[in-house]
Amino acid sequence: MEPKPMPTEEEMKEMLTPEEYAVLREGGTEAPFAGKYVDNHEEGIYRCKVCGNVLFTSAQKFDSKSGWPSFTDPAVAENVGTRSDDSHGMHRTEVYCKHCNSHLGHVFDDGPVEAGGKRYCINSVCLEFEDESGQKK
Repeated sequence: MEPKPMPTEEEMKEMLTPEEYAVLREGGTEAPFAGKYVDNHEEGIYRCKVCGNVLFTSAQKFDSKSGWPSFTDPAVAENVGTRSDDSHGMHRTEVYCKHCNSHLGHVFDDGPVEAGGKRYCINSVCLEFEDESGQKK
């Protein structure tokens, strides 16, 4: 399935909840342990909430105990970008969807060493989960 056509900012304001818009379009962060995918252990894929781009799979998901869904790698490297983020008085590396430029979270160098050492810390509100049968949850 290809990513959805890009909605305008006005369409995004209508299609997303205020929290989703604040995180995806304004670079916010959801509260730790509040997201619906933190404890999701089903097999499937995680897509961008805005455009449907495939971002991560359950095979890369691990329990980082950080309060946000965490992944060792993107499902498709070309779909996920990173850029420097010096907001809030700290230096981090932002993770974003390359198709729609939506903020997803941040990547850190404290992930499992055996899996490359990366921890993609992603906000649940940025994701749509699709189980192995294609059912969105």
